[in-house]
Amino acid sequence: MANLVVILGPTASGKTRLAVRLARDLNSEIISADSRQVYRGMDIGTGKDLEEYRIDGVEIPYHLINIVDPDYDFNVFEYQARFYRCYREIASRGIVPVLVGGTGLYLSAVLEGYRMVEVPEDPELRESLKSETLEGLQRRLLAMNPSLHNTTDLLDRDRILRAIEIARYSEKPDTGDAQEHPLLEPVVIGIRWNRDVLRKRIARRLKERLAAGMIDEVKKLHQSGVSWERLDFWGLEYRYVALYLRHKISYWELTEELTIRIGQFAKRQETWFRRMERHGIEIFWVEGDDYEALKRQVYRNLLS
Repeated sequence: MANLVVILGPTASGKTRLAVRLARDLNSEIISADSRQVYRGMDIGTGKDLEEYRIDGVEIPYHLINIVDPDYDFNVFEYQARFYRCYREIASRGIVPVLVGGTGLYLSAVLEGYRMVEVPEDPELRESLKSETLEGLQRRLLAMNPSLHNTTDLLDRDRILRAIEIARYSEKPDTGDAQEHPLLEPVVIGIRWNRDVLRKRIARRLKERLAAGMIDEVKKLHQSGVSWERLDFWGLEYRYVALYLRHKISYWELTEELTIRIGQFAKRQETWFRRMERHGIEIFWVEGDDYEALKRQVYRNLLS
């Protein structure tokens, strides 16, 4: 019988809304798997949509959202540790948690049991890559981590090398020398849409976020002390709004380019999910917002 429900999908797939609805029906709680929603003050650009966690007058508890400040370097190692703490606490109360998100590395770290220990430098790896071009290193890193949000990693050779070291180390399965993992028996539901439909959803959601004040959000982050470089590091919405605020692109370029980039990111997310399946994670796919099909699949696994 499953002891964890996972709902994953690309950006703009509506997975959070479905997960909250399911959590209400299960009397459950949400654990987020989003690499940017951990940051306080990054609300509109990351699509936290915290109002979605209230349904039919019921507040659904959520975890691993708004837990660190923007200047904090959060990473997959800390995510895994915090997830396990959340999972154990929720499960101890007899509740089956609902994990929802689209950050592939975070999902894999939990579901594939990555061996999360401090990653040392790998002199042999660095020596073997010494003659590799910057473009070659970029291709190698994206192949290892297709869901890479912070593409600033692709602009600096030392950063790329470190990211490759971490990605390579993270792919190793747990061997027992790191923290003890709880035994997870997950039912994993994937949300997918026709490519053209998803593209339209992405464009519509971007317009909604801009209308909701996303530009002002980025402006306030910078005024609070967050550097332009840090905003660029977060990628996507924060990078392009920051460019707009510095008058490096027009508003039209902001919307057009960002729509394209978010669509490309969604494709990389889908590539990562297929990678998870190749690694033995069974994903039951649901078309669009078919909540009843999702619920049937979940209940079938919870009761079996």
